[in-house]
Amino acid sequence: MPNPTKPRSLKVIAGTERRDRAAAPALELPLVAGAPKPPDWLPNAHAVKEWHRLVPILMGCKLLTNASTSALAMLCALHGAIVESYATGESPTGSMLSQYRNLANDFGLTPIAQGRVKTAGATESTNPFARHVPRPVTA
Repeated sequence: MPNPTKPRSLKVIAGTERRDRAAAPALELPLVAGAPKPPDWLPNAHAVKEWHRLVPILMGCKLLTNASTSALAMLCALHGAIVESYATGESPTGSMLSQYRNLANDFGLTPIAQGRVKTAGATESTNPFARHVPRPVTA
């Protein structure tokens, strides 16, 4: 991979971290207060069942916000359509499977995506090597 980005922790250790190049803080949206009801436009019972399965999981991980409920509904609708396709003996389209996989990754529902998704209120762990950062020499 050409020009990989060096993680912030390594920049701190090396003493090359610059505040003017720090990443902007992530947007923190308010979490849902209670378990939202599934939208009535979900296509079938499989989609509603998936909604009821995922909402407690995402709320427990502090990933479900008011803004993300529509994306969750789309994920559940795709799940319902894919299950219906398999139930009728047909194969779902590659586009449906790809969209489902992308939405599942956005919510951290695949093993690889679990490490990439940060929960609301997550803070960066303290750097155990911060005490070794060279201090400026005063004259």
